Amino acid sequence: MLSIRGLDVHFPMPNGQVVRAVDGVSLSLKPGETVGLVGESGSGKTTVGKTVLRLVEATSGEIRIGDVDVRKASLKGLKTLRRKAQIIFQDPHSSLNPRMTIHRAVAEGLILNTSLRGAALHDKVSTILESMGLPAQFHHRYPHELSGGQKQRVCIARALVLDPDLLVLDEPTSALDVSVQAQILGVLKDLRITRPALTQLFISHNLAVIRFLCDRVAVMYLGKIVEEGPVEQVFEDPRHPYTRALLSAVPVPSAVKRPDRIRLTGDIPSPTDIPKGCAFHTRCPIAKKGTCDTIAPVPVALGPDRQARCHFADHTKGVGQE
Repeated sequence: MLSIRGLDVHFPMPNGQVVRAVDGVSLSLKPGETVGLVGESGSGKTTVGKTVLRLVEATSGEIRIGDVDVRKASLKGLKTLRRKAQIIFQDPHSSLNPRMTIHRAVAEGLILNTSLRGAALHDKVSTILESMGLPAQFHHRYPHELSGGQKQRVCIARALVLDPDLLVLDEPTSALDVSVQAQILGVLKDLRITRPALTQLFISHNLAVIRFLCDRVAVMYLGKIVEEGPVEQVFEDPRHPYTRALLSAVPVPSAVKRPDRIRLTGDIPSPTDIPKGCAFHTRCPIAKKGTCDTIAPVPVALGPDRQARCHFADHTKGVGQE
């Protein structure tokens, strides 16, 4: 359903430097699969999501949605493509037009892309809003009259009303209160049942959410995917030291045994000055001088649909913990 090959997204700066936001990313999603893309702020995960729909232009590489080459699509082709691929943004308030009622906001995509009008249009919009837990009394309200969770339900309804094949979710719960997050996650979990053919790229920094919703996970650091594989395998046996550090920082109840905390030293380097060799070596607890600081690692296959970009991916388990 989605194939990304060798994707680069670089932003030139006025001082002559280049921000390498995405650097050689390759990722594939099968029909009906939900894949999580995780990493720290600034890792490039949101840029990947936006570039998939050409909201940001790629510098190089290939993106295909189904049989459509996204980078080569004409304006007419993009309009057709965006019926099949939709995005849900992080901040629902900024995503909605304050001058439109929520009924009109959801109907707009149908008006622009289909021949539905009148009662048929009204019924379809009303049905999908009600399926998101927004009954008729909400339909003619404006965004400022809704709570954050209700706004995000409207954004989900707006994305789904065209029956897309691919859905990109850019941290759809991070701007919401914790109790509201749980409600929205329940809505998204239900989509796995009600729309089993829907393919989802779920972008988040919350590993617990990824484990709850996704089939596979890809971990990004400084514009590169450093580990990828089935969710349970990666969470139970991470092979990249960065993945191990992220998982060790996940809060767990006191009664649950957790792995020892791995504390990374230093800050994430600037994407305008990425270190030579392995980009993670400046913070890595198992980095070896002469190898990690000079030789860029290539992805190491660890099994079906499993890989890690580390020189020591075959034997990192248990290494580097306090």
